[in-house]
Amino acid sequence: MHTGTTPFDLLGRLWGDDTMAAVWSERATVEAWLTVEAELARAQAAAGVLPQADAELIAEAATITGLDTEALWAGARNVGYPILSLVRAIAARLPDGPNGRVHYGATTQDIMDSGFALQSVRAADRLDGLLGDLGDAVEAVMTAHVHTVMPGRTHGQQAVPTTFGATLASLLAELARHTRRVRSARAAVGVISLFGAGGTSAAAGPTAPQVRHDLARRLGLRGSDVPWHAARDSVAEFGTLCAALSATCARLARNVIDLGRTEIGELAEAAGDHRGASSTMPQKANPILAEAVIGMSASSGPAASALYRAMEVPQERAAGEWQIEWHVVPQLAWLAASCLSASLELVTGLRVDEAAMRANLDADGGLIMSEAYMFGLAPQLGREVAHDVVYAAARQVRRQGGALPEALRDQLAERGLDPEVVSTPMSPGGYVGDPELICRAARDEWRATRA
Repeated sequence: MHTGTTPFDLLGRLWGDDTMAAVWSERATVEAWLTVEAELARAQAAAGVLPQADAELIAEAATITGLDTEALWAGARNVGYPILSLVRAIAARLPDGPNGRVHYGATTQDIMDSGFALQSVRAADRLDGLLGDLGDAVEAVMTAHVHTVMPGRTHGQQAVPTTFGATLASLLAELARHTRRVRSARAAVGVISLFGAGGTSAAAGPTAPQVRHDLARRLGLRGSDVPWHAARDSVAEFGTLCAALSATCARLARNVIDLGRTEIGELAEAAGDHRGASSTMPQKANPILAEAVIGMSASSGPAASALYRAMEVPQERAAGEWQIEWHVVPQLAWLAASCLSASLELVTGLRVDEAAMRANLDADGGLIMSEAYMFGLAPQLGREVAHDVVYAAARQVRRQGGALPEALRDQLAERGLDPEVVSTPMSPGGYVGDPELICRAARDEWRATRA
């Protein structure tokens, strides 16, 4: 028989989010089920289904203290689900009468789904908090570098000048959107489940709606009169959102790795004694946090895809699809929280080399200003001719060296055009668009969402 031992997870051991792990721990999961059973009894007493005294005895018995969890799991392995064993463990603590009123009118999935909803709400709150901290950290770095000019890159090559603040603005806006998504998903997944064996609430009798909504209120969940035993779209939404959060963190991490390459050197993780060190190459300072984020995020996407299979529930109850969620959703929430936690540490310790950013603007002979010169010439030459002139000049620079303005004058002269059109060199800092507007808009959206 399985003892509960699981394979060692090195990524989780080094960078896992302990707070999120606690939300989905064995103890927290069992306590969520027990809480639902306890509050169900109280809600039924309020509706006159049970005597109040019986309900309080049930609630007192529905505690994890002294619960034989090994017996619980042994019973669950035999039955296939843990709630029958849990109900009998609660009943065994009660005198005759109340012991026959535990789990009255409910079914296993009611308790497990309601407990899952409680845990999902707590998980969403943890993600919301981590997003808030990460967004605040990104805003601070963005604000400090609104005017820090650097090469903008497309397809891995220098494209046009931008500012480091402007590049972070898109990340900050993405975090704002994710925050809204998390809050929406929290509401969607935080729904009571109390509909009985086939979703009809027949066993609960005429007080079923009253009990259901009262139980929702007691648990801090949203009430519903539509069963969702077989409708798992909200669960899939929450899980895939967790994967999307991890992917956003991976985008940040990838940029830190790419811009931290020796030949670029614009960004670096926090320094420290032997931080990121190699066992054989003493000069190394590897981007360990960024690598951890990418490793954890890469596991999230494939895991999230399993939730689409979990949505294939036939008729009124799953036949194996539900079990997918038991494994996948806690993992996805934990990976998302771990990625966010590591990303927060990454951003707060991020080192920005402004001198390297300035130097890299000249790394390709000043060709990063090609678009600027093209649009500078376009009013006189037309866009297509201007494009061809600058294209030829760029090829000349790469063949022969030199700077773009001189090559442009050569190309204009060859075509019988006035070379003095480009007598005044253009500056990268003068061709960055409106970084103040971009950063201000991202900041305002973030703060409004945060509030």
